[in-house]
Amino acid sequence: MQLTCGDSRRKGGAESASTVKSVFGQPFFGRTAGPEGPAAQAGRRATDDRVLPGGGTLQELTNGLGAWALIASLAGLVVGAAAWALGVHSQNYQQSLVGRRAVLVSGLAALLIGAAPPVVNFFFHAGANLH
Repeated sequence: MQLTCGDSRRKGGAESASTVKSVFGQPFFGRTAGPEGPAAQAGRRATDDRVLPGGGTLQELTNGLGAWALIASLAGLVVGAAAWALGVHSQNYQQSLVGRRAVLVSGLAALLIGAAPPVVNFFFHAGANLH
């Protein structure tokens, strides 16, 4: 994590000397002593996973779990499609039903895994705007 604290890394004198910013230029939890002052920043929160120790590791772990869940979903989709095809080919209603259900459940699981980050971000931003 790289912190810029004023004069040594200023670009054209745009920052005040007491502003502490993250790599992305967002204040850490609104603690600035710039022209707005701490009172104007009271209700704001910055969400940076690098602020707390182990935050980056937790983010990498979450990304890895999502990748493994997508791989498992793909495997379920392939196995379900094979069971569905074999069930239809052998005229086994139960096997084709189980295969069809596996294909649908695997597809919905992949949809939910892919939609999870935007849904969580939507509700976070909706909750952050509540007064």
